[in-house]
Amino acid sequence: MLINCVAYQNGVKLADLPVEEISDYLERKDCFVWVALRDATDGELDTMQEEFGLHNLAIEDARHGHQRPKIEEYGDTLFVVMHLVEVTHPDLEVGEISIFAGHNFILSVRNRSSRSLLGVRARCEREPDLLRLGSGFVLYALMDATVDLYFPVIDELESQLESIEEHLFDQGNALANIEQLYELKRKVMVLKHAVTPLMEATGKLHGGRVPPVCATTQNYFRDVYDHLTRINATIDAMRDTITTAILVSQSTVSIEQNVINKQLAAWAAIFAIATVFTGIWGMNFRLMPELQWDLGYPVALLIIIAVCGFLYLRFKRSDWL
Repeated sequence: MLINCVAYQNGVKLADLPVEEISDYLERKDCFVWVALRDATDGELDTMQEEFGLHNLAIEDARHGHQRPKIEEYGDTLFVVMHLVEVTHPDLEVGEISIFAGHNFILSVRNRSSRSLLGVRARCEREPDLLRLGSGFVLYALMDATVDLYFPVIDELESQLESIEEHLFDQGNALANIEQLYELKRKVMVLKHAVTPLMEATGKLHGGRVPPVCATTQNYFRDVYDHLTRINATIDAMRDTITTAILVSQSTVSIEQNVINKQLAAWAAIFAIATVFTGIWGMNFRLMPELQWDLGYPVALLIIIAVCGFLYLRFKRSDWL
């Protein structure tokens, strides 16, 4: 659906437009049109393609969605795809925003996301000197707002990791920790897939040959690139920490299993001794000396208890029990 359609000239808002009048304002000097769509229909995209002269391949990508973050040039038009990542407990919600930027227009198409970007328009309108730079500055503002959404996600994932680390050595909790760590690793990878391709693509907007749309705003895109670089470094550090935590948890499981095996082996040894004695004295021999002794049975029990007690104390001293 259409969120808004506004014309600007020299950094000042002219009017809210009906879609039919877009082409009229595109012909004006120092004027650009900013259109925002949410979950656009095929008909709306066809109309925008006709009004702005958009490339078929770019429209096809915006129509089907589920694209890898990227920045592509189609003539004088820049096509940008970014992922909108938000924390929705217990999982992450991943939406998508496709942006078409030309010298006198900017079109954003937001899909599968409840996150509003109306604050970007308000911010730009409060800075007419920067808005005068045209669609290049609006593209920067949209990218900057999208990247800023990644910081709360990073903070939430780091908090979850710290919470797991606090219980990393709790006895009997190792398997639950491994499960939580793998789930956290999956979330980190979702964010990684949103950040890394975009970081690589953004590098083309501030150095060397830049697209004409971004010619006057290179420094701003460098700032976006710096933010993405910082986020990517944090993600890599989290991945390393999670991998280490998983190894520690697996080692803890092995240690706990070894402790149990040692305890079982110790008790097996104790009962084996008792079994040997009872097996010998339980045989039906007629000439066993203990059979003619009144204290034979109590002494046999005392010997069994004494030997088992001795083994128990030795195993206890060796931390097997």
